[in-house]
Amino acid sequence: MKKRFRLAAISATAAVVVSAPYASAATERTSTRPAVTHVKTVAAFDFATGDVPENITVNPDNSLTVSMVGAPAGERPALVRIAPSGHRTVLVTGQKGDGITGTTRGHDGTVYYNVWSTDASRNGVWKLPPGGTPHRIAALPVGGVPNGLAIDPAGRTLYVADSQKGTVWAVPVSGGRATAWLVDPALAIEASAPVPYGANGLRFHNGAVWVSNLSKGTLLRIPVTATGAPGRIHTVADGLTGVDDFTFLSDRSDVVFAALNTQNKVAAVYPDGTTRTVLTASDGLASPTATAVRGNRLYITDGGLNEPHDAKLQSGKINLAALLSR
Repeated sequence: MKKRFRLAAISATAAVVVSAPYASAATERTSTRPAVTHVKTVAAFDFATGDVPENITVNPDNSLTVSMVGAPAGERPALVRIAPSGHRTVLVTGQKGDGITGTTRGHDGTVYYNVWSTDASRNGVWKLPPGGTPHRIAALPVGGVPNGLAIDPAGRTLYVADSQKGTVWAVPVSGGRATAWLVDPALAIEASAPVPYGANGLRFHNGAVWVSNLSKGTLLRIPVTATGAPGRIHTVADGLTGVDDFTFLSDRSDVVFAALNTQNKVAAVYPDGTTRTVLTASDGLASPTATAVRGNRLYITDGGLNEPHDAKLQSGKINLAALLSR
């Protein structure tokens, strides 16, 4: 009963901030109360073996599906399940030289994931049905980097952020040809950026596709129209240096937890464009790549890209009152 009450309180209170206007000024909020507390390591990984966590999906049983990109360590990528106890089960092992990036989950428990490869026969979107074997459902052009991945609420369409081609691809869940749903300069790589990655993280939320652009430091909201086409791009926030993947406080809230990879930070991004740093390297962050929320728990994958390559999965407790205080 107490747990249900806390979850209801989070949803109800967080819904208050949904209607706030979108803005692009990423003004930093300050607060004396921490918004995320009790940070701990849920699972530690061995970077040298290719266990470089990239993306994360929370499952109904509170287990986590985590992609291990592999490539930064020169090893094979993998898709793993992390049980609440921390026990790890390998679901998929990829080919050396490839990377497994974005992941998402269908209503029936199917796991969808992106494979980034220079081999045209492997590059694209893959699926792992419950109790089945992995197979590719859509090819993507070699030379791109399929990164963030999300499924629409109807369970019909997958959206893929391509970090090299400035494109969001649409892929039918049933499989078939990928189409360029949106190609726009807002998704492209900033020429002067030190890290050559454009569109990166991607989520489908409240009738819109949300995308982060790492090179531009922006968070974008793209409404999906009644015909399924993209609407006008809204810049929710800019100045998010090194922004990687992200998640939302709840299904009803537009408050975002964004992993700022190159800054070793997690920032809360509010609908009015303001931001707040909620976690830093002092909390153990090491190249954070993605975030996920279940109830009042925030999960963070740390890629450990820099020495000493402290790759791991962390969790913390969200202090809702502190997070939403002004």
